[in-house]
Amino acid sequence: MYSYIQTFDISIADIVDVAIIAVVIYRLLLLVRRSRAAQVVKAILLLLAALALSSFFQLRVINFFLSHMVEMGMLALIVVFQPEIRRFLEQLGSTSLGDVFSREEAPPEVEEAIAQTVQAYAALSRDKVGALMVFERKVPLDDIIKTGTALDSTVAAELLKNLFWNKAPLHDGAVIVRNGHIVGAGCVLPLSGNINLSRDLGMRHRAGIGMSENSDAVVAIVSEETGSISVAVNGMLKRHLAPETLERLLRNELLPKETSSDSAGKLSALFKSKKGDKNDGEVHGK
Repeated sequence: MYSYIQTFDISIADIVDVAIIAVVIYRLLLLVRRSRAAQVVKAILLLLAALALSSFFQLRVINFFLSHMVEMGMLALIVVFQPEIRRFLEQLGSTSLGDVFSREEAPPEVEEAIAQTVQAYAALSRDKVGALMVFERKVPLDDIIKTGTALDSTVAAELLKNLFWNKAPLHDGAVIVRNGHIVGAGCVLPLSGNINLSRDLGMRHRAGIGMSENSDAVVAIVSEETGSISVAVNGMLKRHLAPETLERLLRNELLPKETSSDSAGKLSALFKSKKGDKNDGEVHGK
């Protein structure tokens, strides 16, 4: 037994090699789990299983078609997973080695920004005033900020209500929040290219979903038509939220676990939950 174990020559390079692969796989699985790409992955696994079975039972015609589908499907996968691949590369480029498995501590201004946002959104929802806020995380949004008016202000409920007032010059665009500070207003967001979105979603919601598809940002939306509050993350939209639910989602996404007073779980878990407010609806943007 000892001689058998000695045949394994493990070096530091091997350990580093395995560690890097583990990190990449971990990040990919995390990215897939937090989006509807998980359904595509399941379909691919079923296709590969069918290919293996057709080869085992010598079903030559089925094996021929499946093998060619797999070969041509590699290019199709790049197109299907383009948003996920882009987001993964952006997160990889903006994440340091120490942040791979842990989240850095959020500035104290973030918690106050969340409280002020919830207070403002409760009033905007009641008055049916449209609003669109983007909370930047690790992926920089400098290009988006350049499309609007640069600001440097703390997040305050009264300021938000004035910015989104329907006669204000910046009310049509999005407010960008970075580390608890407003850094841009009246910003133009990319629209979602998903053709499967519900038809009752307006341009504000499509812009919010599009922003969440192209970055890791958290987007909070108030509908001008209905006054309902929504949150978009990773291309998924959680709709018809109460202000208390909005606060819980923002805290879970923007604050590290050790500083967040709410242990209800991550936003992705809430998206998958079938329990909760009976008024809460769910729209997947992917």
